[in-house]
Amino acid sequence: MTKPLTGKKVLGIAIAAFLVVLTPNLLMAWYAVTTFSGLIVPNSYVASQQFNERTRAQQALGWTMALERERDAIHVAFTDEAGNTVRPAALTVTVGRPTTDALDEALDLMPTGAGFIGRIDLDPGRWLVLVTAEDDHGTPWKQRHTLHVSPNS
Repeated sequence: MTKPLTGKKVLGIAIAAFLVVLTPNLLMAWYAVTTFSGLIVPNSYVASQQFNERTRAQQALGWTMALERERDAIHVAFTDEAGNTVRPAALTVTVGRPTTDALDEALDLMPTGAGFIGRIDLDPGRWLVLVTAEDDHGTPWKQRHTLHVSPNS
């Protein structure tokens, strides 16, 4: 013999159903708020004031960068407006996830005939590559690239 469905049982079922749906949503919202502050620069006003000046200086260099990814490496090469190879005085390539800096890794770069190579094994997903360089006079050059790594590559 089955027990009758009472109002208390219906209320309990409804509360349990809402908790099953609500708990993962609250948990995901908490992780989203606590893992990425959204802060890229300490003072966005100061950064915005310097942006145009840096952009003009970078464009005056006339550099073009080619970035290619192999299975376990990233190739970076620079050319000037005439198509000649450029060797920056300083070069840093940092690879990480777009939403956190916890996995950021600066590559150890080795010169090649036409550029530089850095070895890295990337898991599938979206990756952000930040390339920063300087010319012989200390003029900064910066560019970001997004890489999409498929599970099969």
